[in-house]
Amino acid sequence: MDTQRFTLAVLTLVPLVVACGSQKADTGTGSGSVDARRPVTGVDWRVQGITAGGTARKVQGKPYLAFDAKSGKVGGRLGCNAVNATATVRAAQITLGRPSTTRMMCDASLMGTERALLGLFDGRVDYRVDHDTITLTSENGTIVRAVADK
Repeated sequence: MDTQRFTLAVLTLVPLVVACGSQKADTGTGSGSVDARRPVTGVDWRVQGITAGGTARKVQGKPYLAFDAKSGKVGGRLGCNAVNATATVRAAQITLGRPSTTRMMCDASLMGTERALLGLFDGRVDYRVDHDTITLTSENGTIVRAVADK
């Protein structure tokens, strides 16, 4: 009787153990392993939040940044004006050159967003990508949070 119970238990548990799988967790293969991070380049990053001088700023307009690995540049809109600069993207850091912008005058709220975003340029920026969100932090403390435009 004990032998029958043991055999029944083994026959019940073995398929369950095998069904759990034998792949190691971080091999990068299998249907459950997906790298959810986006690349920094080739994406239009829509600005959602800006902190400059320790103060959170309301984002006005539709500012975005787009990094291009081939040209080594960043372009976009700052709320009112277009912007271009050199951009060297490395692991966890971007070096941004001096920005060139168009010279339109807009509503004061748009110009405030623009001034805050210009704080990113002409220096090193640390970045972190988490799924569809990028956080950029400049040497002067300006922090920009943006999401990938879909």
